[in-house]
Amino acid sequence: MKNNNKLKLIPLGGLHEIGKNMTVLEYRDNIIIVDCGMTFPEDEMLGIDVVIPDITYLINNKEKIKGLVLTHGHEDHIGAIPYALKQVNFPIYGTPLTMGLLENKLKEHRLPNVDLNVVHQGDTIKLGKFEIEFIRVNHSIPDACALAIKSPIGTVFFTGDFKVDFTPISGEPIDLQRLGEIGKRGVLAMVGESTNVLRKGYSLSESNVGETFNRIFQGATPHRIIVATFASNVHRVQQIINAAEHFGRKVVLSGRSMETMMETARRLGYVRVKKDTIIDINSMKKYNDEELVLITTGSQGEPMSALTRIAFGEHKKIQLTPNDMIILSATPIPGNENSVAKVINKLLESGAQVVYEALSEIHVSGHACQEELKMMLSLIKPKYFIPAHGEVRHLLKHATIAEKMGINASNIFIMENGNCLEFNNKSASIIGDVPSGNILVDGLGIGDVGNIVLRDRKHLSEDGLIAVVVTISKQEGKVVSGPDIISRGFVYVRESGDLMDDARDVVKRTLDRCTKKSISDWSTLKTSIREDLRSYLYHQTKRNPMILPIIMEI
Repeated sequence: MKNNNKLKLIPLGGLHEIGKNMTVLEYRDNIIIVDCGMTFPEDEMLGIDVVIPDITYLINNKEKIKGLVLTHGHEDHIGAIPYALKQVNFPIYGTPLTMGLLENKLKEHRLPNVDLNVVHQGDTIKLGKFEIEFIRVNHSIPDACALAIKSPIGTVFFTGDFKVDFTPISGEPIDLQRLGEIGKRGVLAMVGESTNVLRKGYSLSESNVGETFNRIFQGATPHRIIVATFASNVHRVQQIINAAEHFGRKVVLSGRSMETMMETARRLGYVRVKKDTIIDINSMKKYNDEELVLITTGSQGEPMSALTRIAFGEHKKIQLTPNDMIILSATPIPGNENSVAKVINKLLESGAQVVYEALSEIHVSGHACQEELKMMLSLIKPKYFIPAHGEVRHLLKHATIAEKMGINASNIFIMENGNCLEFNNKSASIIGDVPSGNILVDGLGIGDVGNIVLRDRKHLSEDGLIAVVVTISKQEGKVVSGPDIISRGFVYVRESGDLMDDARDVVKRTLDRCTKKSISDWSTLKTSIREDLRSYLYHQTKRNPMILPIIMEI
């Protein structure tokens, strides 16, 4: 008789990358999902809006899904949920702020009838054969949780994104006592975040930033202050508001995500603000510069964000002046460094004063550094360890730390998205793979842009397009008009008349040769035009534009 008492752990995102966190736990006919996040496109993903995990495995096993449990409300953990729900329906469980932010996303995607269930830190729920406990941790957003998931094979512990902060801005410190109790009870496997594993020591308390804001605000008269930070960093926004109120400044919110986050956080009681502190952006002109603080999105240099539009003079309501002091209260996410640098340079060109992390302690990470990761490993004491939430260098470093903490090297798994790690009562091993990868979202299209389309976009962006338009008589097989040559992104036609004339002659010779041979297969004719013209243009310019022959019959 086949033994079905096996537990599978399948990451669909979050490994060998920052973001797109999603993991599947499966026992017999029971599946639960931990987080369902998105990530931002890489530079070569031209025109792509967001990247989400491939959930083919969940679609194929949708009858087994008992629910989705969420660690916290950041985009890299909840951003892909609306896209997943359009293909698979499942109940969702998360803490109040997490679910409040998710509700906003579901409204945007017009998904009204989703089974949303609010739980609180410390609660335990049962989904099929799984029992999930939500444990309080600190992070850069309130209501963050680690998850202890009990299965018939053993407990799997997910750290989620966390840090150890004994003086948090709101709420209580991380529940180290409960973590220790779970470790004593016995933990089969731990999935540990690795974002800050390359940083030694401990992460600083978020309260340190509040002290820095007070110091900067005190010396900022007579400047108008503009602070850019993550909309989801509710603790940071609270400290900006505290400093503004302390120094008698009004607060203006800029950026749709910032406004939405503040509305949700205030409604749920996660942000404390006096009645008249926040004013409408249209009321700014009633106040002097030294009476204003603007809180905006765009700390990562996103092209459409409020700060980027301010920097490039494209914001309808906010215009920079040399009397502005801009504070970037965030660290660039890996890959965003160039975008952030461009925005900083543009801000400086306006004559404004720019304060960023390299110059002042205006940002602390919400992720655990090495000593905190060691603390978590020492409390949980897992038999098996899976480093997650990081690139290869992060995962390998976390694995090295775990080995030094006493975990057997053979019990540490450096996994890839799609790997299936199977546990039984005696051992664990990777038994194969399930479909995984990146699904690219472009506008309303989900997954309809693949490698071939991206390759064409890259080709167009680098070398441009040449279109050749020819009209041919169907009856006589002769050229009636053309060839006309249209250049887009290749050369400026008015300054390249000789090149265009010669290119037209090349196409004419190709057409003459083909019509003499009575070639009626348009695909063969197009291939001949493309090859002859490509050879000529490369010889003349050392460029290789995309060539698009268009043949019309009359």
